[in-house]
Amino acid sequence: MRIHHLNCGTMRPLGGTLFDGNPGVLRRAEMVCHVLLLETEDGLALIDTGIGTQATSRPNEWLGRSFCLAIAPTRDRAESAVEQIVRLGLDPADVRHIVLTHLDLDHAGGLADFPDAVVHIYSDELDAMQSPRNRAEKERYRPQQFAHGPKFRAYRTEGDPWFGFDAVRELDGLGSDVLIVPLVGHSRGHAGVAVRNGDGWVLSAGDSYFFHGELEAAPSCPPGIAVFETLMQAQRGPRVDNQNRLRTLVAEHGAEVSVFSAHSSTEFSRSLAKGA
Repeated sequence: MRIHHLNCGTMRPLGGTLFDGNPGVLRRAEMVCHVLLLETEDGLALIDTGIGTQATSRPNEWLGRSFCLAIAPTRDRAESAVEQIVRLGLDPADVRHIVLTHLDLDHAGGLADFPDAVVHIYSDELDAMQSPRNRAEKERYRPQQFAHGPKFRAYRTEGDPWFGFDAVRELDGLGSDVLIVPLVGHSRGHAGVAVRNGDGWVLSAGDSYFFHGELEAAPSCPPGIAVFETLMQAQRGPRVDNQNRLRTLVAEHGAEVSVFSAHSSTEFSRSLAKGA
């Protein structure tokens, strides 16, 4: 299997160091939408999709006016998964599977660009989108992004142990090289996605954390990100527990499992440098 790391949506919120930890508060921070493209024997698979092509032509409708004002996503079609697949000399029509960490707009925005793909998701996350329990849950999902009728395949949070995580399981049609990992907290059915990379693994941890320093032995996090994590969490206890579990994973198995979050430009650059 060949793994490509893609940025499928640069985001530039005001506040600089408050969000990305780099010097300077009077500048825009730089965040990414870190997506994996997998070349498998049976075609292509995506882990998350970024904001999608329609975010460039109708951003306020596709992503929401408040999101566009606060987060300032770059309107660059060249960053879409579709365009990057083409530049790699591959055919977007060969994307047969999409595995989502969750259904937030900056992760599911590209679903409509791959209408024939099977979309793998935890059943609790699908239920949160289809039957929200409260206003906060309702507002985090964009109905426009699902109007094409995605081919969802939902899973319960059950399975086998994996590096200290319970209930990890294979996905239909993807074999034992792609696993869905329960990392609930940011959203009701939030997941991680583990992909075998030679003798090791790459774990896309989605929005279970946002800043690379959060997984260090002495955790650190810019104040803007810390506030955002709290505001967006669906379940505080599980979110904090899963961050601790990820920190332990890195400390004890960092040589075997490479972990990254969805929006850290630092981790994205590291992944490109490693080439896997």
